[in-house]
Amino acid sequence: MISFDGGKQVALESLQNRARQSLGSSGDPIYQMVATTVAQRHVAGGVLVDLGCGQGKLWSFVSDRFDRYVGVDAVRYPDLPPHTEFIALDLNTTKVPLPQDFADVVCAVEIIEHLENPRAFVRELVRLTKPGGLVIVTTPNQLSLLSKLTLIWKNQFNAFQQAPGLYPAHITALLEIDLFRIYTECKITEIHIQYSNHGRIPLTSWHWPKNLGFRGRAFSDNILCVGRKMKL
Repeated sequence: MISFDGGKQVALESLQNRARQSLGSSGDPIYQMVATTVAQRHVAGGVLVDLGCGQGKLWSFVSDRFDRYVGVDAVRYPDLPPHTEFIALDLNTTKVPLPQDFADVVCAVEIIEHLENPRAFVRELVRLTKPGGLVIVTTPNQLSLLSKLTLIWKNQFNAFQQAPGLYPAHITALLEIDLFRIYTECKITEIHIQYSNHGRIPLTSWHWPKNLGFRGRAFSDNILCVGRKMKL
């Protein structure tokens, strides 16, 4: 007899192992990109839900803008602030156990590329967001010079390379147009793409100097898509 519970357990352990390899943290330029977007578009106060919260580092960038913080991830990382309202969840298979129209802002920082079904995921983000609230997603930028040159040279996007020793958890590569289409399908309005303005120079460990004007799509390793849930 085939044990489906055994298969689910193996899948869960694999998910948790991949989550731990991410170390539960992204780069400061990504969090700063989110913080700038929140400051520009969100009136202070309310609830922030952080899907793929990792160590909860986003909270240190935006804590002055919200009254309540809820983090969701496959594992609870040791460095997650103890006061965090935390929900352990496989975002590939399960809806977040929070009510509809719960949060003023819902963020998914560098998580959508780890998931099997980005459209279902964004629909869940929208379900959690109050009408008029913000939906924010960040992901690797496939249209940077680094990513395009890696694609030409290796036939793989830079952040999704498959080879021994490379980070194995990125499985879904999305372009700006993909994010825009998904947001539009979900009836999100006021859609805007932003860039981290922080990117690695191909074939080096150096980053493009922003003070010399190296900004925008070509010179950013990560992008952000933000939009507002349509009011009823």
